Amino acid sequence: MVTTGTVRSPLKGVHMSIKLFDSELKVMDVLWKRGDITAKEVSDILKEDIGWNMNTTYTVIKKCIAKGAIRRDEPKFMCHAMIEKSEVQRAEAEELVDKLFDGSPELLFASLLGGKQLTEDQLQRLRRIVEEG
Repeated sequence: MVTTGTVRSPLKGVHMSIKLFDSELKVMDVLWKRGDITAKEVSDILKEDIGWNMNTTYTVIKKCIAKGAIRRDEPKFMCHAMIEKSEVQRAEAEELVDKLFDGSPELLFASLLGGKQLTEDQLQRLRRIVEEG
């Protein structure tokens, strides 16, 4: 799966679109949850969580750096997320709606519900989301 996100350019007010693959999202998720940590710490977490070896993790981190999704700082190869999770989620949702539901959020909701009845509480939460959106 490929996800599109927006990263801020060094040029003020300019956004660049980047695409992240599932493996890159795994690395980004660690940074979104933990904040700035070293590549070694990212590697240790992903080794424990999904069994990746250090070389795999470092390769994916370097791809994220090349795309502008991660910034590398010294000392100790400190990794900083340059794209926010909410931006990636928004871009992924828009792509899903465009690709599978002809650009119609209504069709997406209808598919998600699949004939299920929502509780009054769930309806209220959805109303708030729509009104705030």
